[in-house]
Amino acid sequence: MAASENVVESPVKRPRDDEENGVSVSMEMEGGKDPDSNGLSSVIPGWFSEISPMWPGEAHSFKVEKILFQGKSEYQNIMVFQSSTYGKVLVLDGVIQLTERDECAYQEMITHLPLCSIPNPKKVLVIGGGDGGVLREVSRHSSVEKIDICEIDNMVVDISKQFFPDVAVGFEDPRVTLRIGDGVAFLKEVPEGTYDAVIVDSSDPVGPAQELFEKPFFESVAKALRPGGVVSTQAESIWLHMDIIENIVTNCRQIFKGSVNYAWTTVPTYPSGMIGFMLCATEGPPVDFKHPVNPIDEKECQKSARPLKFYNSEMHTAAFCLPSFAKRKIGSKEN
Repeated sequence: MAASENVVESPVKRPRDDEENGVSVSMEMEGGKDPDSNGLSSVIPGWFSEISPMWPGEAHSFKVEKILFQGKSEYQNIMVFQSSTYGKVLVLDGVIQLTERDECAYQEMITHLPLCSIPNPKKVLVIGGGDGGVLREVSRHSSVEKIDICEIDNMVVDISKQFFPDVAVGFEDPRVTLRIGDGVAFLKEVPEGTYDAVIVDSSDPVGPAQELFEKPFFESVAKALRPGGVVSTQAESIWLHMDIIENIVTNCRQIFKGSVNYAWTTVPTYPSGMIGFMLCATEGPPVDFKHPVNPIDEKECQKSARPLKFYNSEMHTAAFCLPSFAKRKIGSKEN
């Protein structure tokens, strides 16, 4: 079915016979959410609640003005809705992937932390990132000659182009080559030392993204990188997933002999309001992630049609500062 056929022209919230004094009332289902509702809360009609075993005992809710798209790809449920405060929202299997208001904090940081840490990156691979936001940010680097992206779900690409054109604009760069397929399998076929940087824009480690958090995948990434090449990968929240982060750090230290660092950024619509990144370098020319050597010309970016909204050199360095509890857990494991 074409995406346009899934547009809902009326608001989600509708009058109900059991509304009392203007407050919507409904029966709460087990787990607080109808498993077939793609994240639409059964507790408060007209609101989306992000509920997952990845963050037990809590939920983040948004008022839904209108559902713009609901569909199911070969791999996952996909929904786009218009929120009252964060613009359009992309949801995969009930989990928020981006909102128009705060996507910049994630896309800019996961991209510029690695690319600004090495001189003159030329070949970049993006795993995942089907919304095109990372591509948009990579394209700011004039030294880059080739941008490959491997995204498993073609529907995510199509929906992003339709509903998030300011994000998916990255696909329009002539340096971009899109491959629809399994990123793990793609990496295994990449010749050794092909890329200067690999950016892994993955969802949480469940379902098709599980392999992107495992040791064999990181070994494939390291093989695909040149000496002194860098990888940046989504690495969860220090408030919610410290066990996952510790495992990632341990694996990366065994594989990447250059440097291994954990950085983070604030994203209000992600669970706990933040998200982390693993920044690793292969053995070779030393990489100091905390002090960028390839700064973006901020004056030029501000003059462009799409100026940077979040990243700058000060934010870059600050991203590696960890709170004391996190330093005790993972700081000693970093290189």
